[in-house]
Amino acid sequence: MGDQTVKEFFSEYGESSRYQIKEVIGKGSYGVVCSAIDTKTGEKVAIKKINNVFDHVSDATRILREIKLLRLLRHPDIVEIKHIMLPPSAREFKDIYVVFELLETDLHQVIKANDDLTPEHHQFFLYQMLRGLKYIHTAKVFHRDLKPKNILANSDCKLKICDFGLARPSFNDMPTTIFWTDYVATRWYRAPELCGSFFAKYSPAIDIWSIGCIFAEILLGKPLFPGRNVVHQLELITDLLGTPAPEVTAKVRNEKARRFLMNMRKKPGVQFEQYFAKADKGALRLLKRMLGFDPAERPTSEEALADPYFAGLSQPGREPSAQPVSKLAFDFERRKLTTDEVRELIYREVLEYHPHMLADFLAGGKQQASFMYPSAVDNFRRQFAHLEGGGDPRTMRSSANLGQATSLPRERVKDFQNEAQRFVQQRQDKDKDRAAVDSMASGVRNMTVMENGYGRPGGADSKLLQQQQQQQQQQQQLMRSNSFQ
Repeated sequence: MGDQTVKEFFSEYGESSRYQIKEVIGKGSYGVVCSAIDTKTGEKVAIKKINNVFDHVSDATRILREIKLLRLLRHPDIVEIKHIMLPPSAREFKDIYVVFELLETDLHQVIKANDDLTPEHHQFFLYQMLRGLKYIHTAKVFHRDLKPKNILANSDCKLKICDFGLARPSFNDMPTTIFWTDYVATRWYRAPELCGSFFAKYSPAIDIWSIGCIFAEILLGKPLFPGRNVVHQLELITDLLGTPAPEVTAKVRNEKARRFLMNMRKKPGVQFEQYFAKADKGALRLLKRMLGFDPAERPTSEEALADPYFAGLSQPGREPSAQPVSKLAFDFERRKLTTDEVRELIYREVLEYHPHMLADFLAGGKQQASFMYPSAVDNFRRQFAHLEGGGDPRTMRSSANLGQATSLPRERVKDFQNEAQRFVQQRQDKDKDRAAVDSMASGVRNMTVMENGYGRPGGADSKLLQQQQQQQQQQQQLMRSNSFQ
């Protein structure tokens, strides 16, 4: 990008010199996302401009909720907000610029681009999603919108949960009407209890169901329950799982939904081993638990991490829990906000990334709210208008050229090796023990042959022994090549 373009990108915000803009990597109804280099740290980042934040108070509240939660939920498996640019005025700004860590793609694109994911990929992907979810749930937060597009990914197999706009802290005294009135998450990953208002009180099990659907999509290479509507969604779910037991149906509080389930023709369900013919049996046992029709039957994220499927990979010491989020921090959820109130709350959240300004703000109360901060570049908005209008189409990243970014390397990369070090070591130890036993058995067979006088050099028995030894060496080499190393 030229100097003029950079200036236009950062119009009216005084931090333009810190970020070197590279290209547009995403556009949507919210605005534009550009990749950039943080010249202060050398890191690659993604800068998301959110347009006209305060046109609708509900949208502004969602943005407030997301930036607040991502500041509080710092974890390796959750996307990180690096910085939020300081608006020039506390009262008059209408756009915000959020700096995220940059990841190459999302899990939706990874699944599309890779039809040869290995069992090791499957296991490591699920492990990271559950580990991040454990942190979210122990903070007393429900994500409520988990789907492949909301799981960011790198070619080193690293995943990070993102998009907390629909997330909610769960407080015992929060009315259900407030908690669920805006629930509009993608139907394909929506738990059955949310398809028909089945139960009086929802639990973190709704997120476990979504993770199960995502994991099944990783195994299949396509969505598990692509329902056209709520009724079709429930039909697809019961086709695979079978009709729920009478005691489960009896729990359904919604009379219409309960009657629908009771009148549904009896379905035996499908054996997971048949439906997911190529999948690891341990993976399928855990998947079946996560896709329990009754939320009470699903494991918590912590229980899922303790499943034998993760034996050798799971370590409680690197699966931290979070402190529950403060009720006070989310008091705004309990009342209807005005535009000015939500603007002030967002501005206060932005100041968390500007500690000196925050200290001044707190020391001076709200007296400085009308102060206009100096802008390093005057024509920031024009550059964003240029980008939002299309800019150079050659810089737009489309799904057509995501193949390289999303095609995962055959060999395990260093981060993957570090993440699964114990698992790898245990497998290698088992391989060595097996090779030692085979070697001892071969030696015993060789000694027996020699003692019986059949081991004449150059004879048929000697050649057979050589062939066996060569086959053994080839098997050991194959095992080493298929390991993480």
